[in-house]
Amino acid sequence: MSHYDTIRTEMERLGLDGFMITGEWNRRYVSGFTGSNGAVLITRDHAEFITDYRYFEQAGQQTGLEVVLHAEHTGHKQKIYDEVTREVEKHGLRRVGFEQQHVSFGNYERLKGQTDAELVPTYDLIENIRMIKTPEEIEKLRIASRITDDAYEHILGFIRPGQKETDVADELVRFIKEQGGHSVGFYPIVASGIRSSMPHGRASDKMIGQGEMITIDFGANFEGYWSDISRTVSVGEPSSEMLEIQDVVLRSFLNCRSQIKPGMTDSEVDEKMREVLIESGFNERSGTGTGHGIGLEVHEKPLFSVDSEKVLQPNMVITIEPGIYLPGVGGARVEDVLLITEDGCEVLTPSTKELVVLDVAGALK
Repeated sequence: MSHYDTIRTEMERLGLDGFMITGEWNRRYVSGFTGSNGAVLITRDHAEFITDYRYFEQAGQQTGLEVVLHAEHTGHKQKIYDEVTREVEKHGLRRVGFEQQHVSFGNYERLKGQTDAELVPTYDLIENIRMIKTPEEIEKLRIASRITDDAYEHILGFIRPGQKETDVADELVRFIKEQGGHSVGFYPIVASGIRSSMPHGRASDKMIGQGEMITIDFGANFEGYWSDISRTVSVGEPSSEMLEIQDVVLRSFLNCRSQIKPGMTDSEVDEKMREVLIESGFNERSGTGTGHGIGLEVHEKPLFSVDSEKVLQPNMVITIEPGIYLPGVGGARVEDVLLITEDGCEVLTPSTKELVVLDVAGALK
């Protein structure tokens, strides 16, 4: 079943005879278009792409759809909505769905003022479809994950005391690009020493010192699809306190990963991740989420929490990322990319999750 067939099934369920897609990633998912201005209009038996003069040729090459050029031929995004209403009227659509989180109130008013069709707000219709990955998407995620794992293995032979965190981050970016991936939208987190207590501590000019643990969080993008892992490295022997939190994080991760399977809810996944954190007394120092879906976006549905809105299904691709963060001391996090299978999960990023200790010269111990 194609994306369009799946969307039309949802349209039928909602009683829609038209559906407009304007969210950047949803538009790309459905049509393949990578430009910045356009809308997909889907009817019960037709689909077309509406854009401006700048992207007319590109849309024709990327989408495989009929491309409609809006009349003004200008690059103003608001003008797209004028053309959408003309197409709605041309096709005689009476009940048209739109993505409420991707259409501003001003543009909604613009649409409403130009058509007699009923405008029906929808929420996460495409995002929910995107949670289940196609075989083609899974293959791209496998390649992105393999590049990411290779980059981690590479960086273990690169890190030396006295380097800046940005030196490590830049080398990861260079290696990923060399292997056919990209990381431009996700600059690596390299947080050493006490900076590792910051969950999103982007690489800085801080020098990496002996005895410091380093949290490294990064991913590669391959043909639009992301990988995302977290690992912990130490230059020389870390303190006993840091060894303890790394051990707790790893046990939390392994406990959760070993029990993941289809049918689990958000809250059940979160519970499995927190069991070890709670029994060790560190749950209050684990403020980040349990994990998230991954695909065209680094963070997409399902986004795990204590809610039970979502249920794991085969061919979802997710991450699990327990962490502990102690201000003034440091932190640790472990994260893998997991493909949900019929009876469990497959790890797409199998590189070691154990703490890697480098000697003071930077060599593996």
